[in-house]
Amino acid sequence: MQTSDPLPVPTSYSEADLRQIVETLQARAPVVRQTSAAQRKTKLQRLADALLDRREVFYDALDADFAKAPVEIDLTELKAITKEIEHAIAHLDDWMAPDRVRSPLLFAGSRSALHYEPKGTVLIMAPWNYPVNLTLGPLVSALAAGNCAVLKPSEHAPRTAAELQELIADLYDEREVRVVTGGPDVAEALTRQPFDHIYFTGSPTIGRRVMKAAAEHLASITLELGGKSPTVVDATANLEATAGRIAWAKYTNAGQTCIAPDYVLVEESVHDALVDQIVTHVRQFYGATAAAQRASTDYARLIHDQHYEHITNLLHGAVDAGTTVVQGGHHDADTNYVSPTVLTDVPLDCALMQEEIFGPLLPVLPYTTLDEALQVINNRPDPLSLYLFSERESTVETILSRTTAGSTCVNEALLHFVNPNLPFGGTGESGLGRGHGRRGFREFSNERSVLRRSHGSALLRPLYPPYDRLTSRLADWVLRFF
Repeated sequence: MQTSDPLPVPTSYSEADLRQIVETLQARAPVVRQTSAAQRKTKLQRLADALLDRREVFYDALDADFAKAPVEIDLTELKAITKEIEHAIAHLDDWMAPDRVRSPLLFAGSRSALHYEPKGTVLIMAPWNYPVNLTLGPLVSALAAGNCAVLKPSEHAPRTAAELQELIADLYDEREVRVVTGGPDVAEALTRQPFDHIYFTGSPTIGRRVMKAAAEHLASITLELGGKSPTVVDATANLEATAGRIAWAKYTNAGQTCIAPDYVLVEESVHDALVDQIVTHVRQFYGATAAAQRASTDYARLIHDQHYEHITNLLHGAVDAGTTVVQGGHHDADTNYVSPTVLTDVPLDCALMQEEIFGPLLPVLPYTTLDEALQVINNRPDPLSLYLFSERESTVETILSRTTAGSTCVNEALLHFVNPNLPFGGTGESGLGRGHGRRGFREFSNERSVLRRSHGSALLRPLYPPYDRLTSRLADWVLRFF
């Protein structure tokens, strides 16, 4: 891990300071609203170019914050954003164009359309686990839609927050895009400002507070939350491929991924074989021994001491309740290291199975019937993602029809997040609203209904007051036939 001092990050913002920032952006918003597709594309392309130019800078920052590997940064932080930008630039003309809709026959001579206009001034509050991706991803949609934005990156990744602040200051007029850094007090104060939209990524607990604060200004809101994303594996699955995809998805970023497989439900007849395959892949990915895994430069650390303590408490509580550690279980407080860990014999009532893990602990539980697996899933809040590995179409259809999730992958994991054509978001406890691609553009847009009369209005005139017997008959006719 890098030991260089983080860049200085201003953290002292009074309520008046924040109000001034927001008012400055609000004053600029009418100008930004009028920008053309070409102007917005230029803004987006500058961001993509700058990210690639500063690739090494972000390597150092993310290594300093929690020892992320450069390849992992390329794939999960930088590429995700440049791909989102590429997609937005390719489709922005179409997204900004009005969508024509049909008008009833009674409105003959009129045209109806949906126009997409920017909401105005928006707040993007990002978490620490993917601090580049989850800060700049929503910004791509906000800029594409023609908004001004305040970004609040997480204080738990301070070096990355400092680099993001410098990046945005270099790229954009501060009257249009600003980065505000600081702790929970700054975040809370920001939510009290009169934004037109708030996009929050984080925990359900904080999400509720953000939603309550947004209600004071009747601001619209997007909540990208988390949850216990289940994985179901039946006896027809290709176990070698399945285990590799589960291990990669779970232990990337040391499990600190909101859509990581939280626990695995596997058909009892292949339980032991799947566990063996997952262990084999962990050792192939990160090293065959505990010492090799600890020394691996491809494996991240937990973000801070408090999260380390939380994850190790979950592990110790599960072990005390009878859980078996099949792989891993090693940890080191000095470096916030918790090894990639596979667990079996996990009681359903232990804390590990009651809350989102958000770390490198993977419970693998057997099921006898699909109904049993569905009961485990449906006894918990609706997850952000659900993963299913099966070659049996009836199993796929049953799980899709009898569960609810923000997104689902069949025989794959994580990849849905980086497909800009798939909207991303949760449901219930796991979130509200959608991001990415066209849906992200619309999340930051007001959908304005426009009906334009071009000629004629004779069909409606007989329905104007004063109402008489003829009007009543015409109304009856309209009710029946239009």
